[in-house]
Amino acid sequence: MTLMIGIPREISAGEKRVATVPDVVEKLIKLGFKVAVESGAGDAANFSDEVYRAAGAEIIDGAAKLWVASDIVFKVRGPTAEEVGLMREGGTLVSFIWPAQNPELMQQLAAKKTTVLAIDSLPRTLSRAQKMDALTSQAGVAGYRAVIEAANAFGRFFNGQITAAGKVPPAKVFIAGAGVAGLAAIGTAVSLGAIVRANDTRAEVADQVVSLGGEFVKVDYEEEGSGGGGYAKVMSEGFQQAQREMYAKQAKEVDIIITTALIPGKPAPRLITAEMVKSMKPGSVIVDMAAEQGGNCELTEPGQAVVKHGVTIVGYTDLVSRLSKQSSTLYATNLFRLTEELCKTKDGIINVNMDDDAIRGLTVIKEGNITWPPPAPKLPAAPAKPAAAKAAAPAAKGHGGGGSNEPMAGGKLAIMFGVAALIFLFVGAYAPAAFLGHFTVFVLACFVGYMVVWNVTPALHTPLMSVTNAISSIIALGALVQIAPPVDGADGRGLILALAVAALALTAVNMFGGFAVTQRMLAMFRK
Repeated sequence: MTLMIGIPREISAGEKRVATVPDVVEKLIKLGFKVAVESGAGDAANFSDEVYRAAGAEIIDGAAKLWVASDIVFKVRGPTAEEVGLMREGGTLVSFIWPAQNPELMQQLAAKKTTVLAIDSLPRTLSRAQKMDALTSQAGVAGYRAVIEAANAFGRFFNGQITAAGKVPPAKVFIAGAGVAGLAAIGTAVSLGAIVRANDTRAEVADQVVSLGGEFVKVDYEEEGSGGGGYAKVMSEGFQQAQREMYAKQAKEVDIIITTALIPGKPAPRLITAEMVKSMKPGSVIVDMAAEQGGNCELTEPGQAVVKHGVTIVGYTDLVSRLSKQSSTLYATNLFRLTEELCKTKDGIINVNMDDDAIRGLTVIKEGNITWPPPAPKLPAAPAKPAAAKAAAPAAKGHGGGGSNEPMAGGKLAIMFGVAALIFLFVGAYAPAAFLGHFTVFVLACFVGYMVVWNVTPALHTPLMSVTNAISSIIALGALVQIAPPVDGADGRGLILALAVAALALTAVNMFGGFAVTQRMLAMFRK
């Protein structure tokens, strides 16, 4: 039986996103599903009922009818108590749920015998789960929008300019937290011409900040800040004190501060105090992206943009919804990729496979049974130490006798070179002089080529091999010309010509393909 996917209109205040878009409706139908959209569900994101209908969706008037008709419901925000009451018993819900923060909602959904997949519970450490990672896609939109809001509230250009009317210095932007949202904000602010600084408790993101054109500001305190799963952890009091001192210094110097610090299941950490706000220059801006969880700034008012001590503090909780069409499209794509995993048979029926690590992490309720939190992910076994490492310790005790491997390795090397020299002498004694010259060049080329590849970082081996492939095609073409025997008459001329043309065609593909692959691979390593 083909299942119906229902898309209700979001009723949370300020929420303009919709859980799927017309382009994705067509893809869901190709997977075998029927799709129903509540009338007006996409209006706030500029998707009309007519566009959904043209994509193949059924338009249903009224939330009650839609919830009853839907086997599976796609939503953005978690359902309200009223929406849970409308939900079909035994149905499936895919949405942001935040199970740790909403235990009452979890109980209400379990009472309806539902199966609930919380898109916010996706194990983000799984590489194959990236295509379903709605947290990342939405955070990127929020980071971009935060910079746009800062630019709107700021009193001058982001980039420095020299005009006939005077010199305009570039804006200085400090971004607290270099996760997905923070990195998006860094890239946007740099592209607008600002001087960008950033900090994060996770030292490993420093290279990412620099690669985007920002400057990583390090806290003068050594402590690992990674909390697993791609998130930061709560730091020690010593670290937090050193961090506050660094923030206080940056607040006096910069024009704009954007804060992104959030720890799942906990209130947003307070990073910017009232004293720091007072120390900022008049006309400065703070955009608090953690406002919905209480805010990183002590003076933030969630949902509002206020001016305190001459500083504009933006505490909007709907940054993603302010780019509703873009964020809806990305979110819809995330849910479509999830649906592909649930319906690999493309017959319009889902299979919530609890043996799949990604699906198991997402599934917080299975047929009325609360399955959250999921078990700890299985870690790969540590690689066994090679046996040679064990033998190295006794060998290092002394240099005499036969306990060391060094003389053996040296002897083998001498034997190898001796055999090679004898072979080379034999070849030189009986081979033509021209061959000996070519053979010498060949041996030297092999040696030089080996040393070149040996000293190239493994990350560049693929582009290196592709360009080598292209160059080898040139060599093959030259070799074909060299070995072709001269033809006095017409006999055999047609065959040689045909082979030459075919070789030329294949070589052209090899050459251009090799260089094209090299160019694309090298582009990955450029800023």
